[in-house]
Amino acid sequence: MRVDIITIFPGFFETPLNFGMIRRAVDQKKLEVHCHDLRDYARDRVVDDYPYGGGAGMVLKAEPIIKAVMGLRKKDSRIVFFSPAGVRLTQDLLIKMSSWQHLILVCGRYKGVDHRAVELLKPVVVSIGDFVLSGGELGALIVIEGVARLLPGVLKDPDSARTDSFSCGILDGPYYTRPRVVRRRSVPRVLLSGDHQKIRDFRLKESLRRTWQMRPDLFGDRIMDRKELLLFLEVLHETARSEGGRSGNNLLQNR
Repeated sequence: MRVDIITIFPGFFETPLNFGMIRRAVDQKKLEVHCHDLRDYARDRVVDDYPYGGGAGMVLKAEPIIKAVMGLRKKDSRIVFFSPAGVRLTQDLLIKMSSWQHLILVCGRYKGVDHRAVELLKPVVVSIGDFVLSGGELGALIVIEGVARLLPGVLKDPDSARTDSFSCGILDGPYYTRPRVVRRRSVPRVLLSGDHQKIRDFRLKESLRRTWQMRPDLFGDRIMDRKELLLFLEVLHETARSEGGRSGNNLLQNR
């Protein structure tokens, strides 16, 4: 996979691209990342101007962005802009992106990008969350990191990605490592039992518990098999007891 980043701050990426999964993917020649200074495509290196109609802030000009993208674009290229108005970046979208051969990531700045660049280039517009940053550089890094670890062979254990939060629609459960006891708190006994089926059931149950407690919206229209449903009912029963004896049905209605 090749990733081209268009930004007014190419130096922003120098350190992050040299660590972790991104560096491993590059070293394994599974990933190429190239940064391009948007100012190189602008007349007199001026990339922004005041918005028509007035108002605070500056807007990135359309023409430098269009020139930069068209100079890099190939038949199999996918263009990504970052904006609070975009589709939410999810694990499913990262999985989809990991199958693309060429990504062009355009990092906006200031109040945003002249909308004509969006109309003409027809990018995928992505939001990394319901908040505002000064530019798209952090969003680009998030996409690159999220995609790099999904490329075949980058993770030493492929099951690591398959069991991540959101990969199966719910949050991942808690994990423990040595020592067995930390300040009088012990590792759950089942994890020391050596019974792989019981361990799998425990981890699924704790994933369901964490999702119910932290992100109940993820259940949505989720269809559960019999085992998952039984474990989920156990979670509801245990939660109801811990919250003062309310029934699972009442708990469901109050969420």
